[in-house]
Amino acid sequence: MVSFQPLILLLSSIGSSLPLVHPLQMIFHLPVLTLRTILQIMVEVRAQVLGGPVHLAGDTVQVCITVTLPSLDPALRAQSSDVCEVLAWGSAQIHCQCSVNEYRVRLPTSNPKPAEEKAVANAGTGYTSFAPCRGERGHVVLSTKPKILFCDLQLLPGESRSFVYKETLPCDAPPTYRGQLLKYAYKITIGTQRLGAPTKLLRVPIRVIVLRGLSEACVYSESGELAPSNPFLHTPHRDTPRHTALQIIQSVSTRKNLSQYNITNTRGKVVRFCIYKTSFRLGEDIVATFDFSTAEVTCVQYSVTLQSEEIIAESCRQRPSQKPMLVSYSKAHEVCLNLSHTHLLLPIPLHVTPTFNTELVSLQWQLHFEFVTSTSEVKGPSLPPNKNEEIEWRAPSTIDIETMVWDLPITILPTTPSQVAQAVCMPAQHTLLL
Repeated sequence: MVSFQPLILLLSSIGSSLPLVHPLQMIFHLPVLTLRTILQIMVEVRAQVLGGPVHLAGDTVQVCITVTLPSLDPALRAQSSDVCEVLAWGSAQIHCQCSVNEYRVRLPTSNPKPAEEKAVANAGTGYTSFAPCRGERGHVVLSTKPKILFCDLQLLPGESRSFVYKETLPCDAPPTYRGQLLKYAYKITIGTQRLGAPTKLLRVPIRVIVLRGLSEACVYSESGELAPSNPFLHTPHRDTPRHTALQIIQSVSTRKNLSQYNITNTRGKVVRFCIYKTSFRLGEDIVATFDFSTAEVTCVQYSVTLQSEEIIAESCRQRPSQKPMLVSYSKAHEVCLNLSHTHLLLPIPLHVTPTFNTELVSLQWQLHFEFVTSTSEVKGPSLPPNKNEEIEWRAPSTIDIETMVWDLPITILPTTPSQVAQAVCMPAQHTLLL
């Protein structure tokens, strides 16, 4: 509903020298063109991402775009039957912007300038063309073809029209990523122009998660190499990229492959570490065990930290000696003096970015271990002669220690977009007023 209180006050001040007439009566006698000029009804453009704001690479993104002209006050409805608002056009496009720390990252010089950036440069100051990346920081690394939603859209007060925009993300697209030196950000840009007014843009951010190697898997799936071998099973429809990705994630993340590591220092064996797999999904717990029963060196305590390693490609480094950037997330630590066995339970956050590679950056994951060992023998409690007898043992007040570190590479895979959406807290609906 449109409010006319400011308009009534304005007309009251204008008509102060005229005969006493109610301001609404003055509006009733205005011509339609003058009424349209005074009202200036705001057109609402509302965009809602169907299926949520998180998508896997290869998914088809769908956005419901609703254009609404609000209703007028009942007192003005009879006089405004001929007031019609016109939107010249509406268009939508998905693009991915890449911004870097220019002191640490050098962009490849062989990359041609995207057509969208050229369009912005040639647009001048007219602001009548559809340039989705205008005003955005960084450069475009991916952009879909713009699609026209409507042309010459006419709306009467209280009327609304809805349109559905569909676009498929490439399987080899970069993921949404916010690192220390580089950032990839996805946006759906909806542009529209009210007749006689500049172009307005509504940007809807989305999050894209990527499974490394999905593009090759999709090619094999289309050729039938990943199809079921049962000749009596009829599959009339090919698997979608999302279905293929989820199959790969399920297969890799549930595959058990027990690995055992004897961790030693210069003085002997510290612990035997057992982990059941090295590929995990977002939101999964890393489960492993420590065996100190055959240790030759006393371990006082340990800590395990989940770390991401951001590695810039050698050709894009500003300095050849530049080291990778490490970021720590979940951490577990325990005092293990006199323990023979213990276990590790380390959660993987849902909001982090899975393992991926692009021409600019590689994101790897690792478990960073720190073991605090004693350089001298620490005598533990002796067993009592009577098993029912209780004993009290106190640890020494000072211990000579040394610390050793060890890194174990792991792979983090995506999970279903609906699970990730619960952690990222991104709105699925956005509004623009024209």
